[in-house]
Amino acid sequence: MTNVKTEPIEAVLFDWGGTLATWHDIDLYSVWRSVAELIDEERADDLAARLVQAEETAWARSRDDHVSSTLEDVCLLAEVVMTPAALAEYERRWHPHTELEPDAIQTLTDLRERGLKIGVLSNTIWSRQRHEDIFARDGVLELIDGAVYTSEVPWTKPHPEAFLAAMRATGATDPARCLFVGDRLFDDVWGAQNVGMRAAHIPHSAIPPHQIGHTEGTPDATITHLADLPPLIDTWNTPA
Repeated sequence: MTNVKTEPIEAVLFDWGGTLATWHDIDLYSVWRSVAELIDEERADDLAARLVQAEETAWARSRDDHVSSTLEDVCLLAEVVMTPAALAEYERRWHPHTELEPDAIQTLTDLRERGLKIGVLSNTIWSRQRHEDIFARDGVLELIDGAVYTSEVPWTKPHPEAFLAAMRATGATDPARCLFVGDRLFDDVWGAQNVGMRAAHIPHSAIPPHQIGHTEGTPDATITHLADLPPLIDTWNTPA
């Protein structure tokens, strides 16, 4: 812990990929090549390259300008028309990379039992429905009080409005009573602290160099497992 704060924690907001969901290294070209074959097999190499470049452009906008994008935006930028079969293949290829951390369900349950609100804020090009389907599949949708997916708002982390929107969606009103948990020192830690939240870093992810922002925050706490969160919050919420 880097500083002393007196406000009790009332809400815990989570990043998704690399935090609630296990970090995986993804061969993005391989995913898009498989998708492109179903759109136009003869031009699959070209389409895949364009889709990779378009997605990288979208994430660069997120990193540098904190502007959101959708899967539809990526396809439009690549000048590729997604077909239903291609979309199904895209989701199939990503499916193995959406699994929860093994201790996620118990951690969320423990936080709920302490009377804490639980939220999610994810930088994502996927729809809300896609994320909610994943959470429902894994049995945690009912444990989440509110969520903001950047595909449906103008901003991405670390923009302050993204964090405030997630706070409000969760039912919280005071950033000083919120803890944000994430795997990125720029998007998650620096961004959350910028709006007055505390931030816990869970350093499980191999963040690609081109996704690292201009600043790295110093977390209020660093945890090894999600299960470390409830006792950590207990130390903050128990009067001295």
